[in-house]
Amino acid sequence: MFLDEIGLVSIPIQEKILRAVEYRSFERLGSSDSIQVDARIIGATNADLPSMVKKGKFKDDLLDRLSFEVLYLPPLRARKEDILYLARHFAAQMGHELGREETPRFSASAEKKIEGYGWPGNIRELKNVVERSVYRSGDGIIREVEFNPFSNPYEVIEPVVEGQEANEPEEAKPKALLEEVRALEIQRLKEALAECRNKQTAAAEYLGLSYHQFRTLYRKYKDDL
Repeated sequence: MFLDEIGLVSIPIQEKILRAVEYRSFERLGSSDSIQVDARIIGATNADLPSMVKKGKFKDDLLDRLSFEVLYLPPLRARKEDILYLARHFAAQMGHELGREETPRFSASAEKKIEGYGWPGNIRELKNVVERSVYRSGDGIIREVEFNPFSNPYEVIEPVVEGQEANEPEEAKPKALLEEVRALEIQRLKEALAECRNKQTAAAEYLGLSYHQFRTLYRKYKDDL
């Protein structure tokens, strides 16, 4: 029996697991009849179980039973030879789910970005990133890979001027910054539309934006394009 994320199991459930391991028996919910079982328990977690035991969040007896053999799986960043293999596998799976006739492929620049990323979320993060990239690709080739979907393209970070008082009124600096942002957004829109032959869906993917985000920018600067 494989128990994933066993570090998240509550103490009452841990006690039941311990009893099943210790006495090789358990009772079904709502029943008082014991059922004998002969199973090997394998648990997986990214939590520090010995530390949880000290804090009273994990049962010491259960940890003893489960630690007959302890294996450490290296993080994805330490297995760089597996990254592209897994990415292509997840891309093919997602393409099949979306009903794509052609198996999605990564461009050389996209593969370079995938191999150079640290993957703090390991395989789950890789799978999510690849699936999102396949969904956004339109012609079977994945050119853009977005690692952080929560980065706001419209967020403007105002500069901090050394020596400026906190309540001092801001004058020319924010205005100049907004003008630079406006010019950059117009330039990138023009480049994307030219590269994608004025196909807005493809241009959105080229910029790593959703179609809705692209249309918002397009309507904003339509007269300047």
